[in-house]
Amino acid sequence: MSNGTAVHRYDFRAIEKKWQARWLADKTFQVVEDADRPKYYVLEMFPYPSGRIHMGHVRNYTIGDVVARYKRMRGYNVLHPMGWDAFGLPAEGAAQKNHMHPATWTYSNIDYMRGQLRQLGLSYDWDREIATCNPKYFRHEQKMFLEMYKRGLIYQKITTVNWCESCQTVLANEQVIDGCCWRCDNTIKPRRMSGWFFRITDYAEELLQDLDKLGGWPEKVVTMQRNWIGKSTGMACDFPIDGGDEKITIFTTRPDTIYGVTFMSLAPEHPLLETLLVGNERQAEVRAFIENVTTEKQQLNYGEEPEKKGMFTGRFCVNPFTGDKVPIYVANFVLMEYGTGAVMAVPAHDERDFAFAKVYGLPIKPVVMPVGERLTAGTMTEAATGPGVLADSGPFTGMDSEAAKKAIIAYAAEKGFGQARTTYRLRDWGLSRQRYWGAPIPIIHCQRCGAAPVPERDLPVVLPVDADQTKDTCLPLHQRPEFIATVCPQCGGPARRETDTMDTFVESSWYFARFTSPRCEDGAVDKEKAAHWLPVDQYIGGVEHAILHLLYSRFFVKVMRDLGYLSIDEPFSNLLTQGMVIKDGAKMSKSKGNVVDPDELIGQYGADTVRLFSLFAAPPERDLEWNAKGVEGASRFLNRLYRYALELGDAPQAEEPPISEAAQTMQRRIHQTIQRVTENIDSNFHFNTAISAVMELFNSLNDTADLPLSWRRRAMRTILLLLSPMSPHFCAEMWQTIGESGDIDSQAWPVWDQALAQDELLTIVVQVRGKVRSRLSVAADIDDDSLARLALADENVIRAIAGQTVKKTIVVKKKLVNIVL
Repeated sequence: MSNGTAVHRYDFRAIEKKWQARWLADKTFQVVEDADRPKYYVLEMFPYPSGRIHMGHVRNYTIGDVVARYKRMRGYNVLHPMGWDAFGLPAEGAAQKNHMHPATWTYSNIDYMRGQLRQLGLSYDWDREIATCNPKYFRHEQKMFLEMYKRGLIYQKITTVNWCESCQTVLANEQVIDGCCWRCDNTIKPRRMSGWFFRITDYAEELLQDLDKLGGWPEKVVTMQRNWIGKSTGMACDFPIDGGDEKITIFTTRPDTIYGVTFMSLAPEHPLLETLLVGNERQAEVRAFIENVTTEKQQLNYGEEPEKKGMFTGRFCVNPFTGDKVPIYVANFVLMEYGTGAVMAVPAHDERDFAFAKVYGLPIKPVVMPVGERLTAGTMTEAATGPGVLADSGPFTGMDSEAAKKAIIAYAAEKGFGQARTTYRLRDWGLSRQRYWGAPIPIIHCQRCGAAPVPERDLPVVLPVDADQTKDTCLPLHQRPEFIATVCPQCGGPARRETDTMDTFVESSWYFARFTSPRCEDGAVDKEKAAHWLPVDQYIGGVEHAILHLLYSRFFVKVMRDLGYLSIDEPFSNLLTQGMVIKDGAKMSKSKGNVVDPDELIGQYGADTVRLFSLFAAPPERDLEWNAKGVEGASRFLNRLYRYALELGDAPQAEEPPISEAAQTMQRRIHQTIQRVTENIDSNFHFNTAISAVMELFNSLNDTADLPLSWRRRAMRTILLLLSPMSPHFCAEMWQTIGESGDIDSQAWPVWDQALAQDELLTIVVQVRGKVRSRLSVAADIDDDSLARLALADENVIRAIAGQTVKKTIVVKKKLVNIVL
């Protein structure tokens, strides 16, 4: 079929505007519960309303939209919502800079970004839109906080935090850059202060065990969570302080090495240090060391390891197995948050302890000998960390190290100074933030009654608003006397409100449940609707959220289950972690100057072209390398389809002729393409290969000159149906252009017939020196080069050639291959 000599380009602006307005007015994607249809809940991680979407958003949300549209066409009742993760520090910074309230800045950004998402043609049920900064949302969060508090799942304790004096707030470790505040660049300092914590460790074992239920998650993410939870089994053991009544409790996964302990390491924050330093002549020196290493630790970038340092405290403890006195060191590499904050050091069998002992001249005592070897301190150049046979280990000498672990734990338990113990690397979740733009913690402090929950009738506790917008509208709550002063709900006496706000990860840990019933007033969720929609069938977002957000969401679901809100154990059945968008070898970012503005792209090429490129350029789990020529290629393809559709629409209707050879070939290719596209989407969301299959079908259609009009229409109809989840505006318009009835959004996904998809097979005779040596069964449309390669690779032909030189290979199309030697 000719495309004509004039080059026509479709008016994407008019087409996209038309269909976006229709979808919005008709509420095309609004969904309600329907027991007669299978449900499918697809969700992309909701955005922070920073002001503008970027290409990472475009890719993420386009992937989710294709899934949603595809599942609708497959007959599913699809829930596909969108909302805004709206609290956080950036809003405070922007509000201060622009002299406005953070709510004004946030909602203005939401309005703009909502328009951007609609421009992309994303099939959201906008009636379910939520913003986490809305009191109607965080009211339910505050209620759940109180329910968790009453159950002992929330508590308050003193801890060391990163404190910015300039911003008057605590910073997360990730917000400390080169020892300075990420926002104001002032040096941060450690501070001991009270904070609120979720007792997530109560769920550590269930969080660990239920990872086995997540068969639809990438193994990489599951492994990261398993390591973060960090289950360890071993022995807790008490080392008495020499000359005192206190004991240092250690935890070790290598009780078989306990006879090799030569020193003890304590974390700088270990509470026993205060006792050890009383009346100690080294007190001033040790305190200075503790202050220095604590400051150094606070000033490290997140994830950066400090240079290992230690100092002898001047005190000793006693190894209960040997009676030996062991020097006690304070060391900067020991974490108070892991284990007990005290580590028995065995330099002979631990690499870190070995290096430390070498620097500080401490003894090395090997007690686990590799089979067939005899280690000595003088000959060891590195720690021997593997299993072996115990030596110099009292009654356990000669035992295999694995058997010795159990025997040593049993002995400690019998003597009363140790026991078997399981510990986790996972620490309780600190949720306190000394910021303004966050959900207030609903607690009132009374000198007489202590910490009292805000009565449910008084929820939500809302943020104070300054009438004078020229002031600092983001003053932390602890600097607002009018907010703090209140009365005790229990005794009626004077009291003060809690001034911490909640970590913004709290809001994102349950928003997916709120989407099931976003206008429910009686509770966080409507239980029946939540039971209908949850869990989320497909969750989509970046791998950078593999730990915190995904782990916290899993924790919250289990808590909400135990509080009676939900009936599920896990929030997300399947997880897709899409790759980043890369340009010039680096992730797109303003600081690198390599950002591509989606608005400009859409203005130049249209949303459907941008969507098509983002899907075609790479599989979703891989990074997408930005390529301007790729965008132009996607645009050319849609315009070729457009011109073909115009000619089809103008062509007169004709009677159905008898099916020709060309029609049979096209019928087979149509069914093969439906199969390829369906399987590519169903198996791994490889939209790139699905789009490639559609392009191949169109090329075949365009190149077949003698194809009857009715078959050209059938092929084009199939192309538009298969492409409609990827480029929805274009396909909806072309569906009408070629004269199809109804809207494409209401059409079912095409189904292939396996018999019709089967390649027509031919039997090809293969001759060597004129004699028949084999017969090949091949597809009817195989090309000559491929047929020649198959013939030369056939086992019977290889035997007939017997190492001789092939002079030439003659292919008689659809009949035979003759090999001349």
